[in-house]
Amino acid sequence: MSVMDDAQILWDYHQLHHEPRDTDIGIGLGSHDIGVAEHAAELWHEGRYPLIVFTGANAPTTVDVFPRGEAIHFAERAQELGVPADAILTETAATNTAENFTLTHELMVGLGLRPSSATVISRPYQQRRAFATGRKVWPELDLVCSTRMQSLDDYIGTIGDVDRVLNMLVGDTQRIWVYAERGHALPQEMEGNVREAYLRLVKNGYVERII
Repeated sequence: MSVMDDAQILWDYHQLHHEPRDTDIGIGLGSHDIGVAEHAAELWHEGRYPLIVFTGANAPTTVDVFPRGEAIHFAERAQELGVPADAILTETAATNTAENFTLTHELMVGLGLRPSSATVISRPYQQRRAFATGRKVWPELDLVCSTRMQSLDDYIGTIGDVDRVLNMLVGDTQRIWVYAERGHALPQEMEGNVREAYLRLVKNGYVERII
């Protein structure tokens, strides 16, 4: 197996292929990937939801790119793409995926809003973890996940840094079982070939994002 073969196994594992449907809100999860904001805007223009909440402060991987916070920069990008300001809310304190959901929930409650369903927009390899986390910490919210449909090669080309993408893939894969063990997410099935691909990538030095 080559490094890229193993990366493809992890990439495929994180894809959920949820069928798009209309929901009460969209929740755009902050990250280093501005494509999340762009896809959230695309779905808004398709009429999938009337309101987008962008959530995220900063992480070591984003502070240089989005110095005013992920949610702020994502909201600005969505507005550049034609989403009106009154269709966007920002949650600017979350520093992890669980907080993306819990703090968005607090924001909704504070505004007197009670969404029963949400489209969760994330980077492609965060889908499974986002779904497992959201179902754990906001169980009454009916979730559907969405991301831009891209191949791994195309995504690497968009980000422009293969090592960064592979390190993030490895980190997100490890967090599937670690966060479930810590009670932050629902457990997810993981076939042996996925765990083996993860271990080979770790052995090859892709350890920057593991816990």
